[in-house]
Formats: sequence, structure tokens, C-alpha cells
Amino acid sequence: MVQKEHLISFWRERRLDERLIDAFLHVPREFFVSPDLLDQAYHDHPLPTLRGQSLSQPSTVMFMTQALDIREGHTVLEIGSGVGFQACLLGYLTGSTGKVITTEIIPELVHVARRNVEGLKCSHVQVLERDGSQGVPEEAPFDRVMITAACPQIPQPIIEQTKEGGIIVAPIGDLKEQTMVKATKVGKRLEFEFLGNFVFVPMQGKYGFKTEINVNV
Repeated sequence: MVQKEHLISFWRERRLDERLIDAFLHVPREFFVSPDLLDQAYHDHPLPTLRGQSLSQPSTVMFMTQALDIREGHTVLEIGSGVGFQACLLGYLTGSTGKVITTEIIPELVHVARRNVEGLKCSHVQVLERDGSQGVPEEAPFDRVMITAACPQIPQPIIEQTKEGGIIVAPIGDLKEQTMVKATKVGKRLEFEFLGNFVFVPMQGKYGFKTEINVNV
């Protein structure tokens, strides 16, 4: 596909990690897109899914994944499965010795994400229906955490469930705009690197926003 080739060229010009590009080539984005949007599967913009949610822009997905610095064998928590695309990329990067736990609070999306993960035989990716803002304590500690929804701050349970030296990537801010942060856990505190401004759908759950709005990322 021409659009896919353009994306790959664009990322290589910006020296994106080849491991990420390899993952993108092995996880077909069109598998996660509704039939009426297949012609846009490799356009560099978000696509609508269900319940006001969206499949994130490819470059945003790759940007966040590169910041996470995943290695084979890592245990990764993703908060906000969506339709499962990001989780499958993470699963490819962690390899067969790693594990990806991805949470989704919207039941319809849980069903779709599980179907997609199973369809691509991502056996070490597990989709859980729950409030991901509280983490998954029974699977902790995590080497890496990715939050794919806007949050007022990184939830304390997520910090507690992250390993020493672990990395959390998340969009932090208000409902209108967020700053992408890369937070490294040092002792009981976080050291922040700020990566730019974005707009994501709001996190739901105990540590999310109390108001639901429809914003496509």
C-alpha cells in the first residue's frame, strides 16, 4: 500500500527505532479497522471505533511506543485497549518471553480487542475488562506502563505497581489538551520528561475524569 510505504519512509527519515517499524509491518493495522474505513487504514490520522473512542494516529502510536523503550521479556501494562492494535504491537516487541496486560473499561471494546488479539494469535497478550486506572495488582510489578487516555495525573496505584527504573508513558492534562510525559520511577518518585502536546479521549474510572466526552485522538 502506498500510504503504508509513505509512513515507513517518514518514520525512517526521523530515525525511528527499526524494531518498532518491524512490529508495525508485522501487525496489520487494517485488521483493526472497520470495513468502511479500510481505505484509510494507513492514513496518518485517527479513525473512529466504538462509543466515541478511536484508533490512534499511527505516528502517535509509534511515538509513544518508542518513548516506552520496550525490551524482550518485559511485562507491560496498557491502560485503554481500544480495539487491541497497540497491545499487539507491544506484544510483538516483548516477544514470547514477555507479557502484555491490557485493560479496557468499555465492554463492547473488550469484546473487539479480545477477538482481534486472538485473531492475530498474540498468545502473550491478555485483555482484561476492568477499571485500568487502578492498575492490575495481581500482575504487578510492571517494567513498562502505557496509558492511552488523557488523565489528570498518573494514578498512584500505577506508580506503586511499576518497577524501580520502570517507565510510564501517559498524556497528562485537562479535557482539552494534554502533555505527553515519559516518567521514570526512581525510588518512590517519578522523574519526568515532557514530549509535546496531544489530545486524547479522557480516562474513565476511579482516577480518571468524571465527565465523559467524545474526542477522537
